[in-house]
Formats: sequence, C-alpha cells, structure tokens
Amino acid sequence: MTKDVEVVEGEFSAKDYHDPPPAPLFDLAELTQWSFHRALIAEFIATLLFLYITVLTVIGYKSQIDPNKMGVDVCGGVGFLGIAWAFGGMIFILVYCTAGISGGHINPAVTFGLFLGRKVSLIRALLYMVAQCLGAICGVGLVKAFQKSYYDRYGGGANELATGYNKGTGLGAEIIGTFVLVYTVFSATDPKRNARDSHVPVLAPLPIGFAVFMVHLATIPITGTGINPARSFGAAVIYNKEKAWDDQWIFWVGPFVGAAIAAFYHQFILRASAIKALGSFRSNA
Repeated sequence: MTKDVEVVEGEFSAKDYHDPPPAPLFDLAELTQWSFHRALIAEFIATLLFLYITVLTVIGYKSQIDPNKMGVDVCGGVGFLGIAWAFGGMIFILVYCTAGISGGHINPAVTFGLFLGRKVSLIRALLYMVAQCLGAICGVGLVKAFQKSYYDRYGGGANELATGYNKGTGLGAEIIGTFVLVYTVFSATDPKRNARDSHVPVLAPLPIGFAVFMVHLATIPITGTGINPARSFGAAVIYNKEKAWDDQWIFWVGPFVGAAIAAFYHQFILRASAIKALGSFRSNA
C-alpha cells in the first residue's frame, strides 16, 4: 500500500500532491470573465445534448415494445440495459468533452455537491443550475419536435414514480443513486488519489459514466431514474402532465440530499477535512 509522501525539514513539510484552495463563497469577478460565460454555454449545450439523446432512446424503446402496434416484438428494443447505456455513455462523452471548460457537471446535484465541498462558488453553482435546466428544457423540446407523434403517447421521457412503489421508496432510491454518482465524482477528481495512484491512469469521465449506468440499472423500475434534477425538470416542463409534476419534488429533494451526504462523507470522513483544519488551528496556536 502507498502512503502520502511527507518530508519534514524544520518547520516545512511537503506532500506529493496539492489540494486546490477552497473556492470563495461569492466571487463577483467571475461574472466579468469570458471563461465563466464559456463554461455556462458548455453546461447548457451539454445538458441539451444529454436530454436529446437519452429521452429519444427512452421513447424509441417504448415505441418498439408497444403491444398495441401490429407485428411488434415485445421482447425487442434496447431494453433497460440499452437505456442505462445511453445515459451512462452520454455522461462519459459529455464529461470528457466539457471537463476542461466547465468541469463537466451537467447535473444540478453534482454542482450542489461540489459547492458544498467548496469546489465552486455560490454564483457559479447557481448559474450552472440555471444553464443546466434551460439546456434540459431545450433538449426535450427538440425531442418533441422530432417525435411529435410518439412523444405524448409514450410518456415524454418524464420521470414518474412507478406503480406499486410509495413515495418514500422513490425518495430513498433517488438519495442512494445520487450518493453513488456524486461520491464517484469526488473520488475520480480527488488530487490525492491522482497522486497516490499515478501509476494507474484514471480517466475521470469513465467511472462517472459507469456510476450513472449502474444506478440506472437499479432504479429505472422504481422512478425511471432521476439523480439529475435538470433531467427530470426539463422532461416535466415539456411533457406537462399532472403525474410528472406531482412526483417532481422527489427528483429534487432526493438528489440534493444524496449529493450533500456524498460531499460530507468524502470531505469530512474520507479526507478528514475537519480534523486537518482543527490540527492546523492547534499547531498555529
């Protein structure tokens, strides 16, 4: 097993990795930077493409297995496995493409978790969430424009609690699923891990995409798998049916709670940030 490399010389110590400083809570200077606006555009476009591909996949699958259509093989279509691959694969692609520009969040829950971990400022977090929700609405709007005959008939790709499950079960599924995703994001982007495991090349978008894939396999039968408030909100806005709106709170509360737990677990339990801060305070005193 490898350990942190520390060299102590008098009052100085060195490690084989460096944690970036915490992001400021308010950073108004960001609003004047082109890189910030470019990041907002990247989040908007990435979420638009994510919803376009994934919702089309869901509607296409339901169309392929519709028992009311003549000559349809009810065992055909991509199945839950194909839908899970569409979501996980698109996240892998889009995080890979946008990580160097915006960080590749594409999900308000991920943004919220990173904000709690002091990785992004409050202003950036709020505007990212707005861009993501707008991108999701536009992405689903394109789906409806291209598949107007199938869109309403097959549920518009909207997240709804499945029959036979109560709201508590749906909420728990969303909390756990988002915890898995956000925990993976923190782990895959941890500078300490990158230094410790430098002999094992780790491509961060790959484990993040696989986390989305695995969570979808588990929770599609329960909630259709949200774990992304922008995805659920965009589909609900365009589909605009009562059931989708009645269950909407599950797809906001669950992901935000799961993201908060993941941020706390990684930062304060695994990385022991609170203990390190206390130790630093005592040594300075």
